[in-house]
Amino acid sequence: MGIGEIIRHRRTQLHLTQARVAEQVGISKPYLSNIETGKAKNPPTPGVLERLEVALSLEDNTLTRAADLARTPAPVRHERELLEAQVNKYRSVLKELLDTQESQGRGDIEKLIRQLDPGDNALPFGTGALAPVINTVAAGYPNGFTDLDYPPSVAREYVRCPDLHDPQAFAIRVVGDSMEPDFREGDIVVFSPNTAPTSGCDCFVRFEDGVTTFKRTYRDDPASVRLQPLNSAYPAEVFPTERVTALWPAVAKFQRLTGR
Repeated sequence: MGIGEIIRHRRTQLHLTQARVAEQVGISKPYLSNIETGKAKNPPTPGVLERLEVALSLEDNTLTRAADLARTPAPVRHERELLEAQVNKYRSVLKELLDTQESQGRGDIEKLIRQLDPGDNALPFGTGALAPVINTVAAGYPNGFTDLDYPPSVAREYVRCPDLHDPQAFAIRVVGDSMEPDFREGDIVVFSPNTAPTSGCDCFVRFEDGVTTFKRTYRDDPASVRLQPLNSAYPAEVFPTERVTALWPAVAKFQRLTGR
């Protein structure tokens, strides 16, 4: 987790308000909010980090280490995150091997070992694709959107999607309420350009003029695409097929369960 996520998670655990923590640390509430949401351009000073660790009863240097990581160049940071995820996955498989040995015997152990070396005809043992969160996309009607000339090579934020091996996978933050209740504002949705869309799937939609949106899509006939909001307050819209240049299906969703 980044500095802001650590602070917000711990503050929520302790049932502390931003105002109270900011007062204890000697910073403004808006500044603390910017730290938590990642809007602050640079990590806080060492003194502020130390006072935050005290106010939130965190172990010494917890936030300092997170700040050092935030200053690390993005390619190095992403490689570290990948290695860390791989190590954690190997640990989970090793634990499963040991548990299986105790409870079921050698046959199931050999099956688990094959997961580590699946052969030429299977997907490699890995941790899933690292998808860049490229921007926000309106879940309402199509409107202007800057997607960093997708596919982007560098983004400020990434999410890892287990069991997804599409190197072009990307993610967006939902804006608006037209895809409620399945997708709420702030949810992160991962899309796979190399997965074929089917009628009735939720897709990242790009139009010929570069405008994009997020909708449930239907191919009622070869000549048109129907975009259907999930919120009944919004009507469906139908567009000629030639106006739609991309339909990339959603394959995963990251949703906050508290603090909505």
